[in-house]
Amino acid sequence: MSTLILSAADVDRVVSQFTPKDLVQLMAKVFWELNRFSQDTQSNQDDIVQPHRLTIPMQNHTALFMPSRIASFGTAIKVVSVPTATAPPEVRQRGLPASTLVFDETTGAVNGIVNAGTLTALRNAAGSLLATRTLLYPVEKYPRKLVAFGAGAQIAAHLSLFLDFYFTITEVAIFNRSKNARVSSLIASLKAKFGERVAFSAHILPAVDGERAVLQQALHNADIVITATSSTEPLFPSSFISSGTHLCLIGSYKPSMHEIDTDLVRRAGTIVVDSREACKTEAGELIAAKVADEDLVELGSLFEINEQDPTSKSWTPHKSEVIRLRSKGDVTIFKSVGVGIQDVAIAHAVVARAKSMGVGTYVDL
Repeated sequence: MSTLILSAADVDRVVSQFTPKDLVQLMAKVFWELNRFSQDTQSNQDDIVQPHRLTIPMQNHTALFMPSRIASFGTAIKVVSVPTATAPPEVRQRGLPASTLVFDETTGAVNGIVNAGTLTALRNAAGSLLATRTLLYPVEKYPRKLVAFGAGAQIAAHLSLFLDFYFTITEVAIFNRSKNARVSSLIASLKAKFGERVAFSAHILPAVDGERAVLQQALHNADIVITATSSTEPLFPSSFISSGTHLCLIGSYKPSMHEIDTDLVRRAGTIVVDSREACKTEAGELIAAKVADEDLVELGSLFEINEQDPTSKSWTPHKSEVIRLRSKGDVTIFKSVGVGIQDVAIAHAVVARAKSMGVGTYVDL
């Protein structure tokens, strides 16, 4: 049996053929099945398997091995090498090498080896767009102003996907710890694609003196706020956020990390999460705010997929439930720490699309 090898360039070519609707539908199926699995005590326990990641120390990296399975898609293992704090600067600047092994469910063999350097950010962005579309439904107006914190791969993927979908967004303000080459490169790439209709600006954190007023004004006017940082302190006070704002919190994945303060968490009333169990142990903001189980709602419970129609490629928000959830507070929050089956779904989708496009290199193993 031959194995399909997809390089970074191959993956970029394949991913460019996915529309925002394709990616959102993919994540809708993932989160809908995850919620159904967590609620159904009679379900087959092999349908979704997400063991804790295995870590192995290397000379300049910590290797993370993350196997997962979701029956409707298949099985995969994502391997990410995270540079250590003592790694040479040239090593840390290269980012996080990542690969995903995609398995054939029938033969058990490796069906594909995928460069996953951009896929984690893309699947997270698709999950955030799904949550945003769900929580802003129904709405009287479409978002026009977006504020982002961070300038890495997560923010790049989020902004590209959100701007692709929401043609009404005309202003984007990016706040980062410095106006470095990464910020310049991000804005240049965004301007090349969206510059005719979107005005971009970059600002430095922590916001002091005049920049604090700029931050406050930007957040006051924001319809959507996206955070993707490793901050251990809230990035801004709750008072800067206006009623009706929707927030996507992507950065924190440890109890010590906090992107927003407890007051803002409580203003939401009910927090929408990708996984209740994962967020209870990993989301620093929610842990610090002592959010109760009943105040956490899994994203997959807020919409429906027609399971009886195998050709169905649509999802429908539970209108009454969304309205009830929005009435619990004056802002809406989606908190994501990421789940392994998202990697399985997007890797399998990329391999399948690559085969149909004739992209990649086959190797006889």
